[in-house]
Amino acid sequence: MKKIENNFSVTGFVGKDAEIRQFANASVARFSLAVSRLEKNGEDSNRVSAFMNFEAWRKNENTGSFDQLTKGTMLTVEGYFKPEEWSDNAGVKHNRIVMVAVKFYPTVEKEEAPKEPVKKGKKKGKK
Repeated sequence: MKKIENNFSVTGFVGKDAEIRQFANASVARFSLAVSRLEKNGEDSNRVSAFMNFEAWRKNENTGSFDQLTKGTMLTVEGYFKPEEWSDNAGVKHNRIVMVAVKFYPTVEKEEAPKEPVKKGKKKGKK
């Protein structure tokens, strides 16, 4: 049986400065990431964009990484999906999936490797 893992990795731009709340022992940063992809339909192409919401929890002594969560910063975020359920005051049940960021770091710019020229020449053979 295949092992099913609950994780994600996504790259995008921080939509606005993170909202940070501190509690007795931990802090949470809530932030959005703008992601997009190019959709092609025949000869037409269209960039489709969306905002994804995340939360990241840290012990209060480890909140230094939250400094990266500023508008416009390109980040790669890794984490897991956390289902939440609750009932409101009227007894109506609600649920949602929270994307919990375990790690986030500046995205490494990909450099294209230079293509080696194809050498054309005579093959050396035995004499």
